[in-house]
Amino acid sequence: MHPILARFERLAAYLASWFTIGILVALVITRQGLSWPEALVLVLPPLLVYAFVCLSAWYVCRAMPLTSGLPALLTASIAAAAFAGGFWMALSQTWIGILESLPALGATTERFREQSPYLLVVAVMLFLLVLSLHYVVLAFEAFRAAEHQQLELQVLSRDAELRALRAQINPHFLYNSLNSISALTSGDPGAARRMCLLLADFLRTTLHMSTLDQISLQDELTLADRFLSIEQVRFGSRLRVERHVDEDTTACRVPPLLLQPLLENAVAHGIAGLVDGGVIRLEIHRDRDRLTIAVENPRDVDAPWPTRGGVGLDNVRRRLAVVFGVNAQMEAVATPGRFRVMMSLPWGTDG
Repeated sequence: MHPILARFERLAAYLASWFTIGILVALVITRQGLSWPEALVLVLPPLLVYAFVCLSAWYVCRAMPLTSGLPALLTASIAAAAFAGGFWMALSQTWIGILESLPALGATTERFREQSPYLLVVAVMLFLLVLSLHYVVLAFEAFRAAEHQQLELQVLSRDAELRALRAQINPHFLYNSLNSISALTSGDPGAARRMCLLLADFLRTTLHMSTLDQISLQDELTLADRFLSIEQVRFGSRLRVERHVDEDTTACRVPPLLLQPLLENAVAHGIAGLVDGGVIRLEIHRDRDRLTIAVENPRDVDAPWPTRGGVGLDNVRRRLAVVFGVNAQMEAVATPGRFRVMMSLPWGTDG
């Protein structure tokens, strides 16, 4: 259906525009010897009917889009304008014939006929104007459709990248955990068995949560605790954790498995390289509309200076960029004895 005919308010606005045009045309005709009432009677009724004829320009534009080429467009436009002009002539002559049958206006119909050539030119120009406006509307709609399609492609690309990044989390963690279990099987089979059970429980829990876009920080901390319980089997008293988490932050929504890669990095590149182990500090605070997360771990002062983040840190950085764009920041700072990762995310809850 024609977009103007599809909604009453559009049709009303369209006819109001033509009514205004009719008044202007009648005003011009008064300079040709017609009175103001005579000009209105001559112009307005057929022009309002002609307004519906001009709606056919929409279908001409759809049949001959702008990509058809200039010769084809000109041919179609001229043919359509000629057809509309012929329709106008038939319409106006019919209307003049009706006016001739009215005693009060019969004497003025000859003057009406004298205006026919002028009105024909006006009718053709109005049709071409409506045709041009329809091309503009169609071009705008095509632009909006292309923009919408581009946005959909960006969203699909973003989702695909996010799914790929999520898919890297468990395999990377699983690889490290299986290596740890393998190391424990010969020296401490009981610990290896406990670690297998904890690993199975952790993977079972993350199976659902990892498919969600966001979870509460409380659920994320629960996942982090389960991860640390697995590593605790391996490192025992060498691994100690200090948590400084503001209570009002637990309702904040964050991407799932955001802390686990940071803690895994702290264990693998910090605690594992120290004979006496050390303390991992987890700090989470709210600063107005921002959530600040920091993970700090000790590191061997003789260890090589880190030149880049590991797989886990790179994964987290890319996930933050995909989910939050420039609204999230992540920074890693290494000193001779410490390594600290800090994140700043937009604050958001379900409430």
